[in-house]
Amino acid sequence: MLKLIDITKQYNDFLAVDHLNFTLNPGEILGLVGQNGAGKSTTFKMILNFIKPTSGEIFIDGGAFSEDLLKYIGFLPEERGLYLDMTIEQQVRYFSDLHGYSRKKFKEGLGFWMNRLQVKGTTKSKIKNLSKGNQQKVQLICTLIHEPRLVILDEPFSGLDPVNIEILLDVLMELRKRGTSIIFSSHNMQNVEKVSDKILMLVNGKRRLYGSVKE
Repeated sequence: MLKLIDITKQYNDFLAVDHLNFTLNPGEILGLVGQNGAGKSTTFKMILNFIKPTSGEIFIDGGAFSEDLLKYIGFLPEERGLYLDMTIEQQVRYFSDLHGYSRKKFKEGLGFWMNRLQVKGTTKSKIKNLSKGNQQKVQLICTLIHEPRLVILDEPFSGLDPVNIEILLDVLMELRKRGTSIIFSSHNMQNVEKVSDKILMLVNGKRRLYGSVKE
């Protein structure tokens, strides 16, 4: 599903990512760990073609990045962003439409995810009237509504209480069973260990650990 070969990102004199290699297979979860500034978000942005690597190659589904692939990718950025005056339905439909997802499937999916993530409110509730935790759940729905094959989550547990962290961990394992490939970053090693098939640790842009949890 996803393969990075010798990916490097240089900003003038600063080396953000240094010859990074890893593979993410279908139905596999990769936990990405590292201190602030280790290169985690930069790696995600290069996978999504938001920024270009200085060198190296990225393959998704065996080929180079293309705009068509965005239909099959779900991304939760570290910097959360929702339109506060929209209702939940309007917000999620906006992202669903961006991915070219069917309106009929969108309505079915919205009801499913509202229930699965235990969002407090209705589809007509305005984003600005939700708690921060429920706003984050809505952003997760926006990430997952179009049934992506590749899901990239940047610090998805940030802002969630222990009960909702467990709900999200269960959701990740359910997605894995469906064959979804997932890569996520987290500072909490306990969460990473619970659901990850493989762990990748970055230190100052370099790969320091990479392998199965058992390893």
